[in-house]
Amino acid sequence: QVQLAESGGGLVQAGGSLRLSCAASGTIVRIIAMHWYRQSPGKQRELVATITSSGSTNYADSVKGRFTISRDNTKNAVYLQMNSLKPEDTAVYYCRLISVTAGVWGQGTQVTVSS
Repeated sequence: QVQLAESGGGLVQAGGSLRLSCAASGTIVRIIAMHWYRQSPGKQRELVATITSSGSTNYADSVKGRFTISRDNTKNAVYLQMNSLKPEDTAVYYCRLISVTAGVWGQGTQVTVSS
C-alpha cells in the first residue's frame, strides 16, 4: 500500500516563501505523475501543479512564475517551491501520486499567508 507524507506547511507573510515536500512509501509500481492540489475553505480542491514521469510540468495560471514543482526519483518525492506568496494562496495543500496501479492522496499540509 502506497502512503504519502507531506511536510513544509506553515505561516508566512505575504511575499515570503515556503517549500512543501511529499515523500511516497510502500510498494510503488511506475509513477505516471505527481500533483499538488490545494483547497481553501468553501472552495473546491484545485490542481496547482503537475510533474510527469518524463519531467514535464504544468501549473495553474494563478501560480505560474511563482511556484515550481520538482521531484527526486530516488526518493519517490515531489516538492513545491512557493515564492512571492499571496494571502489567496492560503489553503490546505495536498500531494497526489498517480501510478499504473494506484491513485493516492496525502493527508494535506496547511499553508497560511498573512497580509
